[in-house]
Amino acid sequence: MELGGNDWMSAKHSTGTTIMAVEFADGVIVAADSRTSLGSYVANRVTDKLNRITDKIYCCRSGSAADTQAIADIVQYSMSYHENQTGNEPLVSEAASEFRNYCYNYRDSLVAGIIVAGWDKELGGQVYSIPLGGMLVRQSCTIGGSGSSYVYGFIREFYREGMQKDECVEFVKKTVLHAMHHDGSSGGVVRIGVITKDGIERKVFFAPPEALPNSTPVVRMVSA
Repeated sequence: MELGGNDWMSAKHSTGTTIMAVEFADGVIVAADSRTSLGSYVANRVTDKLNRITDKIYCCRSGSAADTQAIADIVQYSMSYHENQTGNEPLVSEAASEFRNYCYNYRDSLVAGIIVAGWDKELGGQVYSIPLGGMLVRQSCTIGGSGSSYVYGFIREFYREGMQKDECVEFVKKTVLHAMHHDGSSGGVVRIGVITKDGIERKVFFAPPEALPNSTPVVRMVSA
């Protein structure tokens, strides 16, 4: 590639990213960075990668932005239709199964890695991972995207089952910040959603200076 070329103009939108979900004592926490890339060009530095499926079920997306957004829109419509027809809130496992069906049936044409997390009255907080290829597995803590390879050791060292809310938020925030620091395709801010029986609480964390050595951001936390 020539320096100063326009290769980014024809590159596909990619969610080279860091996404994460963790079960804690009262529900689940979902998190993601906010960088969307076009090849080597950063198309959006404040993307919201936490996609609402229902009020208590969210998904995080990695892979092709177009593929994952299309699937998320389809599943969101399906869950909304289900709720309108039955009068019951969809189960987290039902949403995860819908994602799995599309990711598996179209595995040869889609580039989609999905994490589905939420709370329902039957099983409480649940996290399901659907990696490339369409496998479905429930995990108490899972991470995906290009930044995930940098933080498996950190998770193995500091993750504990049944953490309380504040402790788990801090753990998730630190994990995503570590991934952002090392992964060139991850960056921006850390968006976190805390999902319980009462719905979702959104938070945004700005990266500290050591996570972005070429800039001087302000360290603060705000509610989204």
